[in-house]
Amino acid sequence: MKFGNPLNRREFFRAASAGSLGMMILTRRAGAVPASDKVVVAHIGLGSMGNGHMRWFAALPDVEIAALCDVDETRLGEKMAGLKELYPGTRVKAYTDFRRILDRDDIDAITCATPDHWHALIAIMAFQAGKDVYGEKPLSYCLAEGQAMLRNIQRYNRVFQLGTQIHAGENYHRVVELLRSGILGKIHTVRLWMTGRSPGLGFPANQTPPDTLDWDMWLGPAPYAKYTPVRCHGTFRYFLDYSGGVFQDFWCHIADIVFWAIEPKGLRSIEARGEPPYDGIADAPRWIDVDYEFDGLKIQWTTDPPDLPGAKDRKIGAYFEGTRGSLICDYGTREIKLGGENLEDIPEVPKTLPRSPGHQRNFIDSVKSRSHPESNLDYVRRMTIPMHLALISYRLKRKLVWDSKAEQFIGDPAANYLLSRSYRSPWEIS
Repeated sequence: MKFGNPLNRREFFRAASAGSLGMMILTRRAGAVPASDKVVVAHIGLGSMGNGHMRWFAALPDVEIAALCDVDETRLGEKMAGLKELYPGTRVKAYTDFRRILDRDDIDAITCATPDHWHALIAIMAFQAGKDVYGEKPLSYCLAEGQAMLRNIQRYNRVFQLGTQIHAGENYHRVVELLRSGILGKIHTVRLWMTGRSPGLGFPANQTPPDTLDWDMWLGPAPYAKYTPVRCHGTFRYFLDYSGGVFQDFWCHIADIVFWAIEPKGLRSIEARGEPPYDGIADAPRWIDVDYEFDGLKIQWTTDPPDLPGAKDRKIGAYFEGTRGSLICDYGTREIKLGGENLEDIPEVPKTLPRSPGHQRNFIDSVKSRSHPESNLDYVRRMTIPMHLALISYRLKRKLVWDSKAEQFIGDPAANYLLSRSYRSPWEIS
């Protein structure tokens, strides 16, 4: 379905002289933005991360913000006012339906910071509309959505960056170099953790949605549910219809360093343990511990820090155990234990990775060059799959056996059923 275009550059182009302007239209529709030109961006979803997107991209000199979108008119108005205060005279347009943004030929890329259950569908529709995407984590609600994203990005030749901003940091780059150097020997076990338990959110009564909130659009492809504020802004991720709690929120932030540095392959089995909240209507796991078995590697996730040196003081972390030593890290720090010594770095290990120009800068550069950004879709999809599988094991309360090539559970129709879900009409995925 096509929607009206409140700021139609096509009329401007027709009124202008032909030649170079006409070539610019064709170039943008083909997916390339000239290096000297500004990348025109729209922001969809304007909560805390969406507000960050708006400010990050607004600060880049070769980015023009063309549109903002949110299903909450109050929030949309506040962010529009904030942007106009920062940039008086801006011509940004406001929308409550993201499809009107996708219908605009003048927009090169979108950012998406909606609730999790919308991430994949908006990205796929953006690919199909010829837009590049900077999408917030997690990548997708379920495994089948990630597969559909991969099909569509390849078919439409788009650029995607997952919003794992810490991936651009110096500490992660250095940890990758140290682990890849082999100085710790063969890595055989990795322990990951993130403290914090998902709340139950009490037992609030259902309400009539505010007139300024399009609740049906907020739900989108998710099952219908009556409105109550705790299902919406800020706390939606504690409901399995929309997300997977603290675990889903933070998995990719710390699993990223594992998949980047040692590239786990051949996932064989997943066994999750946990329990739901006991004090409210939310149903995402209050806590969850997971054991993964890969080829020659064990990865464990826990809600509490493991009983290992240096772990208890880190809210989030990764502990790599090798045959000759170990390394513990979080976002900004690291400590190596090698030969009885505790070290922050090993100068003899050279710097081999190019440093990031910044996560958002990397995305814009990739839009212009049509190259893969740091957190590209193929990479982050592989890194996201174990998170989806753990939540299925949690829901079924049993160990699951996985065929990593077929991306199917072995001999388990019930588990395979949970790899996807039906969308609420009229939404569909292709």
